[in-house]
Amino acid sequence: MIKFVLAIGLITIYLSARSQCEILHRIYPDGSMIYYIEPVNFYWTSSKDLKGGIETDNENFYLELQPSPFPERPDGKKLKDDLELKLANDRVYHLEHYDTRYLDHDTVMQLVYLIDKKKLAEFLAFEAVSVKINMGGKEGFRSYFFKLHKTAIKEQLTCLLNEHKKKK
Repeated sequence: MIKFVLAIGLITIYLSARSQCEILHRIYPDGSMIYYIEPVNFYWTSSKDLKGGIETDNENFYLELQPSPFPERPDGKKLKDDLELKLANDRVYHLEHYDTRYLDHDTVMQLVYLIDKKKLAEFLAFEAVSVKINMGGKEGFRSYFFKLHKTAIKEQLTCLLNEHKKKK
C-alpha cells in the first residue's frame, strides 16, 4: 500500500512539473509571436483571484497577471502603473508596465509587466511572495499574497530559457 501511494505521488509530481513546461504561442496581427505557459492560480478566494505566468518574445520576459474582478475596458485601459513584486529574498521589485489586454471578448484582463534583464537571476532563484497592483479608481492598490504556485514564476522562466537555449 505504501509503495502504491508513493508511486501515485511521484507520478503526480512528474505530471505537474511537466505540464508547467508546456510552451504555447500566440501570433499577433503585426506578425510578432509570443511564447507563454498557461496561466496558473496564485491566489483565490470567493471575492478575488489572481492568475498569471511568464511570456517571452525571445528577447524579453514578461510577467502577465490576470486579476479578478477587474475594471471594464475604458477604466482598465487606464491602468499603467508599475507593479510591486516581493520575492522570498524579502526584496521588492518594481516591474515596468508594458501592456493591458482584454482577452476572450473582454472576459479576461491581462496586465503585462517587463522583467528587467538585470534582475532575471533573482527571479530564477526565489519564489514569489506577493504583488501589489494599482487597480485605479476608488479601489486603489490591491495586494495579493501568493498562496498557490509560489514557484511558478521561476519554473516558467527556467522552462522558457531552456527552450530558448535549445533553439540556438
